[in-house]
Amino acid sequence: MSKPLVSVIIPCYQSAKTIARTIHGVLAQDYDPIEVIVVNDGSTDNTAEILSSFADRVTVLSQANAGAAAARNAGFAVSHGEYVFFCDADVQPKPYIISRLVQTLSAHPEAAYCYCNFRFGIHTFDLFPFDAERLRKENYISTMSLIRRRDFIGFDESLKRYQDWDLWKRMLDDDKVGVWHNERLFSAPLQRQGISGFSLGSAIRILLRRISGRR
Repeated sequence: MSKPLVSVIIPCYQSAKTIARTIHGVLAQDYDPIEVIVVNDGSTDNTAEILSSFADRVTVLSQANAGAAAARNAGFAVSHGEYVFFCDADVQPKPYIISRLVQTLSAHPEAAYCYCNFRFGIHTFDLFPFDAERLRKENYISTMSLIRRRDFIGFDESLKRYQDWDLWKRMLDDDKVGVWHNERLFSAPLQRQGISGFSLGSAIRILLRRISGRR
């Protein structure tokens, strides 16, 4: 039985220092089939030159700078996968992130997406089972989550911050919930440039809860 196609969508802006490493990490996944779509959101550094070296292995879109949400939506519009995975341009994925998330989401047909633990700078974020009430109060789910295509409702392009949190809450309003995979599957630098899928503010709030003994 063939496995479902996963579309990995990487929005990038001024990402020359990190994009090649991230693409190599995605291409090294132990899961097949995968299609990789990179959206260059109006970068003025040499991001485009670096992306040209991957032209035979990934689909590269270029657009005038329109922001993270627009870049992700543009990538989704040309994708074909049953599952979609939005990957920031500075993320270092484990080589089994896609296979583990697919396995967990496939085992939970009631869930619209699967999220995981991760490392953000020097800090680790070992999360917890899906909690709808907590999600309404604060974002603990990263953009780097695997989403069923049929359940994805698009990022709000009018928002400059918290686009991921807004997505999860709007999906929740449609009774679309997530499922947790209890494993650290990616890392990202604390000092981020370009497009970010998990805000420093969200990270600090989770850390403060951990220090105070609250989940």
